[in-house]
Amino acid sequence: MKHPLESLVTAGGILLMAFLSCLLLPAPSLGLTLAQKLVSVFHLMDLSQLYTILFCIWFLVLGALEFFLLRFVWRRWFSLAD
Repeated sequence: MKHPLESLVTAGGILLMAFLSCLLLPAPSLGLTLAQKLVSVFHLMDLSQLYTILFCIWFLVLGALEFFLLRFVWRRWFSLAD
């Protein structure tokens, strides 16, 4: 049996963890030579486009990890199932 507030608490927890990730976890920083090489390899316009893509991927990966972590914790310790 699912807890009646499971979906609400999961969504709220993911949002809270996303805010904490944005504030506390640093996004990856590339060196200038590596960044310029990636810009040329992927045919991007400039470094800002590279870092926009990099930050989007970074926070999507962090969000997915946090979702599965919160889901595991919720189902492991707060589930009503016997």
